[in-house]
Amino acid sequence: MFIRLAEQHRQFVKDLVMNLQALAIVLERRGYLASCYTCGGQMNSASFMVSLGEDHLIRFLVSDYGITWTEMRDDRELMKLEGAEAIAQLQELANLVKCQMKAIPDQPDRAVEDVNEQLV
Repeated sequence: MFIRLAEQHRQFVKDLVMNLQALAIVLERRGYLASCYTCGGQMNSASFMVSLGEDHLIRFLVSDYGITWTEMRDDRELMKLEGAEAIAQLQELANLVKCQMKAIPDQPDRAVEDVNEQLV
């Protein structure tokens, strides 16, 4: 049972990392300074950052050791969330991007496909 759970967790982290990469691409295309760095090719950790302007920064870290969302403004930590709460906050950011995409229907977005092409 524990081996199965460990493998499911690894797959979950890998899926989350791939989605972070896609989100960074979409945000960059929308004009935000965004990045998603991974270490090695195993996709078992990532550091995602996006600047929302005027010294407003979001940092999302994911690894086998945990998941954290940190929101900062003027180099001060406003909010730090972990686990499911961090992922829920990440969904809020993704929802904002979706709303912006609906406002610009003429631009097709292939971020997930771009990430998949990079992996091959």
